[in-house]
Amino acid sequence: MIEAFQGQDLDARYLAYFDCFNRQLYFEAHEVLEELWLPVRPAPQGNFYKALIQLAGAFVHLQKNRLGPSAALLKLARANFAPYPVQYERLNLAGVEHLIAAWLARLESSGNNPLTPTHVPQLALT
Repeated sequence: MIEAFQGQDLDARYLAYFDCFNRQLYFEAHEVLEELWLPVRPAPQGNFYKALIQLAGAFVHLQKNRLGPSAALLKLARANFAPYPVQYERLNLAGVEHLIAAWLARLESSGNNPLTPTHVPQLALT
């Protein structure tokens, strides 16, 4: 998963996260980014990577129809993204906040799983 992204301007694990996430491979996205996150946990970008991992984890829970844990991880991700500027590591965090808010609203208003084969989240780097 990482090899295709070697030699680019951003870490291959970071780029592979977005590729996996956008292909609905949320568990794999979590795993590939965890490898990048673990050594930098106390560093300034530590909570940013942690939030991305939590975001992917929220959708792992939705894939397993675990709505409560999904909502909890979305809220944790939002809290961990909060201290970062609107643009960080080429990710528009205002867009990510909007994504989180929309998925939380769907979860909390309907009580049904909003994740369907045609309704999936997407993340894009700038």
